[in-house]
Amino acid sequence: MSKMETMERKKPRPRRSFTPEFKAEIVELCRRGDRSIGQVARDFDLTETNVRSWVKQAEIDQGERPGLTTEERAELTKLRRENRSLREDVEVLKRATAFMSNPRLCAARHGRRPSSLVGRAGGL
Repeated sequence: MSKMETMERKKPRPRRSFTPEFKAEIVELCRRGDRSIGQVARDFDLTETNVRSWVKQAEIDQGERPGLTTEERAELTKLRRENRSLREDVEVLKRATAFMSNPRLCAARHGRRPSSLVGRAGGL
């Protein structure tokens, strides 16, 4: 059986989450230099891509490489979430304003006849 056949038959592994402490330990093992990133990944049953991204993020956090730090990423995510919520609030307020500014809809909702229909035959 060739390596390609083996790779095709492997089922995708379930998504796992790791603590910051575990990631820091893995990064430290990689930085020591006695084992390659690939070897550390194999030893701990991790993907090499994950380990490389952890090492890269650690370098960014320590100012050795340009990019967004972990704290900046968290803040950006929080602000984007808040921004999305505020946009939804503005949309609701716009719709409420449009509804309330329509005398026909607003008056009918409160059980009154709109002033534009008062005195008309066939009015509400």
